Amino acid sequence: MRAATGVWRWRHNPLRRTTDLVEAWLAFTAAALLCVVVPLAGWAAGSSANGSLQRAVRTQQEQRVVTTARVVRAADGPAAGQRTADAAGEDRLRRSVVARWTAPDGSARTGTVTTARRHSAPGDAFPLWTDRDGRQVSPPLQAGSARAHAVTAGVAAALLAGFLVEAVRRLAVRRLVLARYARLDRAWAAAGPDWGRTGTGS
Repeated sequence: MRAATGVWRWRHNPLRRTTDLVEAWLAFTAAALLCVVVPLAGWAAGSSANGSLQRAVRTQQEQRVVTTARVVRAADGPAAGQRTADAAGEDRLRRSVVARWTAPDGSARTGTVTTARRHSAPGDAFPLWTDRDGRQVSPPLQAGSARAHAVTAGVAAALLAGFLVEAVRRLAVRRLVLARYARLDRAWAAAGPDWGRTGTGS
């Protein structure tokens, strides 16, 4: 609104300079872009990211299978493993164990896998996600998590677009201000030597 009133105020002002009108139009254009283009950019980025992530969700859910594994013994090396975030976003301490499980084709598998520390004693059973070949994989991405990531991508894209619009406006205004100073310097250089002299009209 301020940009629009600025344009209207400078339309017939006798003190208006060309740069004043250009600056007002720059502000009006930037405001329009912030209100229209920036939300559209965020929506487009979010929709695109959501489509890609939802396809990844369907693919992972088709290709990954959950089974029940049973701990045989602790794996060689330090008892404490790496700290990772689970599907709910919670930080959990995990450790490596030797476990036995059944692959999707029905064959028995034994190998070193990572599991939550509370499921690390021999004989403990825990859910294990595997691919179609029976290798351990991470749990599939959930649809809700995919939507959250898409929203984050959309917001980030909108913020970036808004930053670019404002950066271009500020750069253009800076160039206008420098042009004004240059014009003033030239006018002063022309009038300065005669300033205050008798008969010069000053």
